[in-house]
Amino acid sequence: MTISTDRAATVRRAQQAGTLIESSDLPPTQHYIDGSFRISLAGETIAVVDPSTEEVIADTPDGSAEDVDQAVAAAVTAQVEWVRLVPKARSEVLHRIADRLADNADLLVRLESANTGKPLAVSQEDVDGTIDTFRFMAGALRATTTMAAGDYAENHLSVILREPLGVIGVITPWNYPLLMAAWKIAPILAAGNTVVIKPSEQTPLTTLKFAELVADLLPPGVLNVVTGRGPVAGARLAAHPDIAMIALTGSVRSGQAVARSAADTLKRVHLELGGKAPVVIFEDADLKAAAASLRVAGYWNSGQECGAACRVLVHASVADEFVKNLVAEVEGLVVGEPAAGDDVEVGPLVSDAHFNRVMGYLDRAAERGIRVAIGGTAIDGSGYFVAPTVLVDVPEGDECTREEIFGPVVTVETFSDEDEAVRRANDVPLGLSASVWTENARRSHDVAARLDAGTVWVNSHLVLANEVPWGGFKGSGYGRDLSIYALDDFSRTKHVMHNHSR
Repeated sequence: MTISTDRAATVRRAQQAGTLIESSDLPPTQHYIDGSFRISLAGETIAVVDPSTEEVIADTPDGSAEDVDQAVAAAVTAQVEWVRLVPKARSEVLHRIADRLADNADLLVRLESANTGKPLAVSQEDVDGTIDTFRFMAGALRATTTMAAGDYAENHLSVILREPLGVIGVITPWNYPLLMAAWKIAPILAAGNTVVIKPSEQTPLTTLKFAELVADLLPPGVLNVVTGRGPVAGARLAAHPDIAMIALTGSVRSGQAVARSAADTLKRVHLELGGKAPVVIFEDADLKAAAASLRVAGYWNSGQECGAACRVLVHASVADEFVKNLVAEVEGLVVGEPAAGDDVEVGPLVSDAHFNRVMGYLDRAAERGIRVAIGGTAIDGSGYFVAPTVLVDVPEGDECTREEIFGPVVTVETFSDEDEAVRRANDVPLGLSASVWTENARRSHDVAARLDAGTVWVNSHLVLANEVPWGGFKGSGYGRDLSIYALDDFSRTKHVMHNHSR
């Protein structure tokens, strides 16, 4: 492949600084425990930084183990009454939460973009998805199913009950702060549990705002938010003896740490970890449609997306044509601050540390002679901006094809036959998602079945719905978010058998 471009990426800047939020839009910068905001027992704080400008937005508590203990104690007490509510009553609470979020959608969109650097279109979709998550779970909890009661042993009636687990600890990531909180909170509350959530210390603002907005809708202690770092507050959640399950969305390393801590108390673990989604493009695929899809699926949220279409495996016979189409799409991406316009498609990376991590992958790829078709550099000026990048002529097994870069970077490899494509697609430690591009229906069914991923799209990528489950295989974790499968994950099965012989 010889396609390349010298077009330099630029950042569209907001005409006026500080146009997204006012100080009055910020939530209280304290823990939310037992129905009220309260100061941290530790006294230390963490700066929350706007990744577009590198300016501090707020300072939030660097929570301690003692803060977590207070929140768990409140959740334990609250669960006694919350579990007694019939499904209809819990459903009505979730509907009211959805209504409250809808009434404040514009505020949440602006606050999410200010904290994360997301384009407004991305934050808008996150808020819409958050609202729909609560609406879906409000309905789903009233229609749970299980095996029929009956005599499966002579003169003994078996009844299967679904019960809540108790108090569930949640750790959410920085890339989708509000949406990932909703993916956990909605089914957890729907199933009759109470929750203590620790958002990422980098992006806690919309989770705290969520708590503020719904404070009058939930009994005290049902929802608790403790801010702080993973090694302290997160570790205490994972190890706490009164936590029945720890649910985490985050990196593989974070998942491993949580699982180790949870092992001592044998609590359940729900992990949605990283991804390295292969995009398998066969010679009969609609190449323009595939490239147009990757414009979104590869660079949505600046590539900070565990299901991102980040690793293309394209048949060698059509590789040049596909890359030409992809580069044309990437050339048209609008990079900018979220306040710079509704048409901004790619924002900054979330932090200086993550910016350096992504640039490290690009620098090492350059040292190994991997060619850049477009992008490949940081963008000058304030903020953590990396040019949308396509790497081509990438050799099999290179680190950029096996490790999660988690930035606006798509790699392109070639293959010669179907078996090779499937083998190489599966030859990574992660298995969250994948896609297959072909006009051959038989091939699409067969290849999708052979890919080792929890979600496989055919002729699309990164399309989600609350009705269908999301979760991975292998190093991408276990457990399912969304759908009725999430309700199953956050509850337990009890068999009650009655001897009715006479």
